[in-house]
Amino acid sequence: MNKTFFLNREIILIKHFKGAPGLRSFGIGPYFLPCKGLYKLKILLDNNTSWAKNRKIKDLKDCLANSDVIVSLWSNNKILGFGRALSDGTYRSVLWDIVIDHNHQGKGYGKLIVNAILESKRIKQSEKVYLMTSNQKDFYCQIGFQEVLSQNLLIKKYLN
Repeated sequence: MNKTFFLNREIILIKHFKGAPGLRSFGIGPYFLPCKGLYKLKILLDNNTSWAKNRKIKDLKDCLANSDVIVSLWSNNKILGFGRALSDGTYRSVLWDIVIDHNHQGKGYGKLIVNAILESKRIKQSEKVYLMTSNQKDFYCQIGFQEVLSQNLLIKKYLN
């Protein structure tokens, strides 16, 4: 279910329906109004990440359609932050694509997004929640995640 939380006059946190159909299909942002939200999400990822640059709109639509929990943070019609998660609802969940606009980091928005995801029923029921990060380990440790040195990250890449 889409739920909108007004954090103050300017900042709005949206917990999207599973698959984010409004954002994905109609570009809906704050106040349930079309605002080219999907294109704004692409720009947020392009401008604020190295790992999510140049994602295609079609692929973003597929990614959202298959995500269990999706959260976005807005100021007026500008997207400031985003995050999503996948889960089996029992044993494992994984957080993905947690991004805050560089101009708005250090204001607690990342913590808001992560906590909104972690508080969702599907994620909260999981035995373990995983995430991977390239350069924000300290941030995630501050909000309760622990570094695990006894496991190895393995990746199999497919050529697109």
